[in-house]
Amino acid sequence: MQGPDADASMQGPDADASMQGSDADASMQGSDADASMQGSDADAAQRTMVIERLIKAPVATVWRAWMTPGSLPQWWGPDGFACRTRRIDLRQGGDWVFDMIGPDGTVYPNHHRFTLVQPETRIDYVLHHGENGPKHADARVSFEDIGGQTRVTLRMTFLTAADYAQARDFGAVELGRQTLGKLARFVGAG
Repeated sequence: MQGPDADASMQGPDADASMQGSDADASMQGSDADASMQGSDADAAQRTMVIERLIKAPVATVWRAWMTPGSLPQWWGPDGFACRTRRIDLRQGGDWVFDMIGPDGTVYPNHHRFTLVQPETRIDYVLHHGENGPKHADARVSFEDIGGQTRVTLRMTFLTAADYAQARDFGAVELGRQTLGKLARFVGAG
């Protein structure tokens, strides 16, 4: 992982442990990512970050913010970062090529290829360092209705344990917390 790319920002959004409507601190852990993300790799759980946040908005609203080309770049990324889109096609088989611009002007190229889109339920994508650059992770976002609110669960399975450790050590939890906080604010729930 190379710096605070948008991919890293998804590593540690807020989690609501009680699921009673208040945002709580995020957790980052090896997960029990399901078989489609693990493949036959027995150590995938040790390379997977799982983070949740309960957003006080309906699933349809949160989904639109995520899957509308004009909306996603407005809230994506940690606090203080801007998002410059080069190409965006938010559908299964589509991709999003963009740069995250850090507060100090550093540019972090990103490329997400969408492999599965199930409306208002789930998005799977592959993360690359820059357009057609090396793959560094598989990601999944799920959306679940919790009494009219939306539980967003982000899972990222890194290619190697070293990539996972680098993301963790870089502060991926806080970066992700900030990103989902921006999503909550964007939909008027934060």
